[in-house]
Amino acid sequence: MVRYMTTWLPTLTTKTPEEGYELAVKLARVAIKMTQPDASIREKLRPEYAGDFDALIASSQVVATHFATVAAANGFWRERS
Repeated sequence: MVRYMTTWLPTLTTKTPEEGYELAVKLARVAIKMTQPDASIREKLRPEYAGDFDALIASSQVVATHFATVAAANGFWRERS
């Protein structure tokens, strides 16, 4: 049974693009933890994908998708005065 965290994501709003990217990485990591909540299994599988270029590229694509969502939520970091 997956236990969902409460209020771990209160907003997609960030002050800077860098903070937005960090949030995108966090979104990807939380998705993995929610998909496979057993840390020992995640640790066991990590060596299998750590050297797999296709898996690494796929994870980058997931982060990019999350970053696009965060960027849109932030109005692509509206022009500063």
